[in-house]
Amino acid sequence: MNKVWMITGASRGLGRAFAEEAVRNGDKVIAGVRKLNHDDELFRDENVLPVIMDVTKPDEIRESVEKGAEKFGRIDYLVNNAGFGMNGAFEEISDEELRMLFETDYFGVVNVCRAVIPVMRKQRSGRIFNVSSQAGIMGFNGGTVYCAAKFAVIGLSESLNNELNQFGIQTAAVAPGAFRTDFRDESSVHFPKNPMPEYDATPAHTMIEWMKENNHKQAGDPAKAAKFLYKIAGRDILPQIITIGKDCSDASIKHYENLLREIESYYEDSCKTAFEE
Repeated sequence: MNKVWMITGASRGLGRAFAEEAVRNGDKVIAGVRKLNHDDELFRDENVLPVIMDVTKPDEIRESVEKGAEKFGRIDYLVNNAGFGMNGAFEEISDEELRMLFETDYFGVVNVCRAVIPVMRKQRSGRIFNVSSQAGIMGFNGGTVYCAAKFAVIGLSESLNNELNQFGIQTAAVAPGAFRTDFRDESSVHFPKNPMPEYDATPAHTMIEWMKENNHKQAGDPAKAAKFLYKIAGRDILPQIITIGKDCSDASIKHYENLLREIESYYEDSCKTAFEE
């Protein structure tokens, strides 16, 4: 049976690739966009319902979910993809900038989940894919606040999976590596409004320059990422974290192996911290 997908940030990048792959397989798509291009063939497809939806606006989200569920009768898969990047040293990023990032990258995921979960709970089935990042698995120079938001998405996803399994709903975090989208364009990544010269020539700033110089040179193919996620979505049991790309998968394996070695290095002493009854 063909599935119904709801995908946020569906107008470009990985979100668009996910939507195109679903349509290619004969599925239906509720495509969340902030602005609609009426000349875009994807959004004129009979299997696609474009909805104007800013993930920071709960009223728009509720209306979009209601429209999608009414038109297609159900929502089988939710892909929380909308978001943007932020790079810079922690010290030079203001509270305003930090909260703006979290409003979209974390609370945007929360808002959409809150609107879609009741639909899935009622139908006793559903799968939620919350797009985090390799930056949600490990910390990066210059990525402090972005990593914090994406780590939060992974924690939310794992906990939701435990809570919602009883209703037939599975939740997974999706962690892409570097894919050739416009994610590093100025329209998608933000930098501190008040950069500090003290961080010039340090990794926090050189990472920004590296990202600009390597924009649109990423090894990852969004279309192949979409095919991969579509295949994973059909599994009986979803992985807790779905890494996409060799770069992210290799780095994640190394990261978790290092964490395991660290825990083992103090394990015996750690286990001696209980009361002696």
